[in-house]
Amino acid sequence: MSQSAPGSPPEGIAGEKVSAWFDAHISGASGPYEFELIAGGHSNLTYRVTDSRDQEFVLRRPPLGHVLATAHDMAREHKIIAGVGLTDMPVPRTLGLCEDVEVNDAPFYVMDYVVGDVLHTDEEVDGLSSEHRMAVSRHVVEVLAQLHAIEPAEVGLGDLGKREDYLARQFRRWTKQWEASKTRELPEMDETQALLASEMPEQIGASIVHGDYRLGNMISGEGRILAVLDWELCTLGDRMADVGYLMNNWVQPGEPVPSTSAPTVAGGFASREQMLEWYAADTGLDVSAVDYYRAFSYWRLAAIVEGVYNRYINGAMGAAEGVDIPGFKTQVEFLADSALALLKEA
Repeated sequence: MSQSAPGSPPEGIAGEKVSAWFDAHISGASGPYEFELIAGGHSNLTYRVTDSRDQEFVLRRPPLGHVLATAHDMAREHKIIAGVGLTDMPVPRTLGLCEDVEVNDAPFYVMDYVVGDVLHTDEEVDGLSSEHRMAVSRHVVEVLAQLHAIEPAEVGLGDLGKREDYLARQFRRWTKQWEASKTRELPEMDETQALLASEMPEQIGASIVHGDYRLGNMISGEGRILAVLDWELCTLGDRMADVGYLMNNWVQPGEPVPSTSAPTVAGGFASREQMLEWYAADTGLDVSAVDYYRAFSYWRLAAIVEGVYNRYINGAMGAAEGVDIPGFKTQVEFLADSALALLKEA
């Protein structure tokens, strides 16, 4: 983490202007403020803001530099969290939105800072008992089923996106993103795209889809999920997409890790099969086509990671000290191979 000294905020924060905005718009906040970049995000940038009373807030803004059109929409992300927060879903409370780019060169929003554990890696699981790990496993599924049961229109999210043809829409979006962001030709991605298009299942029902539902995007404590984070990929559509993505990230001990980390490789968590059984029981949905959704998820994530890789090598993510930039390239290739293998085995 990179913490600013007084008068020297981290990159991406215009200290004086943002401080003045906090004073005017965040109820109960009291300057001066300290801003700290929270490490771990490779897309929207997240900062901890501490005021003179040691109250803590979270500020989210887009990455530095040029980004793809429609990506990193702060007003949209703020609207999603505020809407979902009208239910019992565990999300941080939204506190304010700034769309005036004169304040910080880009829109941003502020929400509560939720205290708890973010399980990014297996190392962060070391101190958790087997009972805790199983309780977290069960609650991860319960919260996902809870999200998928929300009627979007009832929480002001009926216009978040089209309900139908989710896979087709996502396929078009991430194909375009791949073409816009790719740094090289990758035949495995082309073959996967062809198979995904030809074998696409029919969508049954529609719900709010988080788009990045995994332990690394949750704050947990005492065997419960206290907050689900990172809603920038959220839309309306096929809830099985969330299930496939979660299954890919629910890596079993001894399996290769498809992304940068997977806390479940530490063991003691529910099996992938148990998670699917719980979800089917909680929702009444047929999960037999999950391997297609897993392949789709690997392919989509490859396009996302390629975008991150592209932004890093072009300097749009700010300082890159300690970042394994070539590792993103290798990860994309692993994801493309994994997606293709699942489709060929189906």
